[in-house]
Order: sequence, then C-alpha cells, then structure tokens
Amino acid sequence: MSKIDDLIEEYEFLEADDRYRLLIDLGKSLEDMPDPLKTDATLVRGCSASVWVYPTLTDDGQLHFLADSNAAITKGIIALVLETVQDKSVDDVLATDITEKLAPFDLKNQLSSNRTQGIPNMIALIQETARRYQ
Repeated sequence: MSKIDDLIEEYEFLEADDRYRLLIDLGKSLEDMPDPLKTDATLVRGCSASVWVYPTLTDDGQLHFLADSNAAITKGIIALVLETVQDKSVDDVLATDITEKLAPFDLKNQLSSNRTQGIPNMIALIQETARRYQ
C-alpha cells in the first residue's frame, strides 16, 4: 500500500480532533522550504492562509515539491495533497486524479470552507507544473 492509502485507512478511524492532529503532523513532516523560495511566484493564489509550493525535477525525471504554509492545518493540507504526487514522474503526476485520491478524506465536510477553498488551486498549480515539464 502507498503512504496515501495508509493515511486514508488511519484517517477513517479517527475522531474529528484526531483528524486535525493528523493533518498538523503531516504538515510538520514536510521537508523544510528555505525562506528565499517563499516568493510571490511560488505563492498559491486563493488560499486563506499563505501557501508556497516550489517544484523541482530530479535527475531521474521525478517531480519533487517543497511546500510550506503559515497556518498549521493548511500546511497539513498541502502535505496531504503532495502525498498523492510527490516524487512521481511527470506522466504519473498528470495521470493522477488528485481530487479523487483526496475524496476519502472528505475535507470539505471535515474542515471549514476557509481552510479548503485553496485546495483546487493547489491541485491546479501541481498539474500546471507537470504540464510545463512535459
């Protein structure tokens, strides 16, 4: 099973407060994003909190993303989104239906609309990045 599948399985058995803690812990596990990369160019538009995503292409053709947010839950959300595509080939990223992968988390009903409003923009940014590298 992939890490996202493990997370889905764990998430299903948690109460609301523990689901928040899981997201916060996911955010804490993100690789550090250096402050100089947190620019207007890497800022995800439409999020209630500031979210930055910086893509890189590894030597073996895998997309790797650095990300950060100034809000713990939002940082957890971007970490969750990245779990669906992190370190995959450009073609695999483009073939991944991120929204479908995230559906078991039912984020729209688990979190406030302020916290989830930026998710489509996060996904769009990842897909646009993959298309640029294609």
